[in-house]
Amino acid sequence: MDRDALAEFLLRRRESLRPSDVGLSEGARRRTPGLRREEVAQLAAMSTDYYTRLEQRRGPQPSIQIVAALARALRLTSDERDYLHRIAGYSAPDRSVFTDYVRPGLQRILDRLHDSPAFVVSGLDEVLVQNDAARALLGDASHLRGLERSGIYRWFARPGTERGRYPEADHARQSRSLVASLRAAHGAEGTRARAAEIVRELTPRSPEFVELWETHEVRRRFEEHKVLIHPELGEIEVDCQALFTEDESQALIVLTAAPGSEAAGKLELVRVLGTQTVHSS
Repeated sequence: MDRDALAEFLLRRRESLRPSDVGLSEGARRRTPGLRREEVAQLAAMSTDYYTRLEQRRGPQPSIQIVAALARALRLTSDERDYLHRIAGYSAPDRSVFTDYVRPGLQRILDRLHDSPAFVVSGLDEVLVQNDAARALLGDASHLRGLERSGIYRWFARPGTERGRYPEADHARQSRSLVASLRAAHGAEGTRARAAEIVRELTPRSPEFVELWETHEVRRRFEEHKVLIHPELGEIEVDCQALFTEDESQALIVLTAAPGSEAAGKLELVRVLGTQTVHSS
C-alpha cells in the first residue's frame, strides 16, 4: 500500500468532480473545488471519518470491497480503477471477467435518474448500484454477500422468499430467462469463475435448475414488460428498458409505467414511501 499515492490520488479525483457529476445537487456556495469528503463517503457507503483518514495518510489498508466502492464513488475509468487497486496494495482486477466495477457511462446515466426505479446489474444478476426509487420498489441489495448477491442463485436456492415479487404465472418464464443468462455468463467467464460456482452450488439443490441448465439456452436480455408485486400495493405493471455495455457484462435497467396509468401512480407512491415499508432483497 502506497499511503502517499493513495491519499493524493483520492484528493485529486475528489477535487475534479462536481456534485452534478455524481447526481448530487450543488447546494450552497462551496469553499473548496469538487466534492466534499462527506459526499464521497456517502457515495461509497463508508464513514466520513474513515475516508478522511485515508486522505490524511492515517488510515489502515482499505479492503478490496472498499477500493471497489471508492472507484464507483469517484467515477473512475478502467485505467484509474486499476491504478487505485495497485496503490492500495492489490492486483488490478481482471478485465476479462465480470466485476463489481460499474462502467462510468452507465453510472452517469443512473446518476440522472431519480423518479424512475433504475439499477445496474452484472451478468450474474448482481445489483451493483441502484437509485433510491429502485431500493424502495425492490429492496436494498447492498447488504447481500457472496453468492447471495446473485439474483439467479437466490431464485433457485431461496425460492420461498425470492419469487414472491413475481406472479406465480411468470415464474417459469423467469426461471428460463435467468438460467439462459447464467449460461451466457458461464461462457464468458470460464469454468473457474463465479458463474461456474453458482452452477456447482445449485446443481444438487434444484432439480428445476438442472433441467433448465441442460437445455443449453443462451441469451442475455430482459423482458420488455413485467409485473412486480409490492408487499403493500400489490401488482405493478412496468416496462423494462435495458441499456447494455458493449460486451454485455453489465446492464442499466430502468422501470417505467405509462403516464397517468394506475401503475405510474403506484410507482410514485412507492418512491414517496421509500425503503422503510418494503421487504429486503
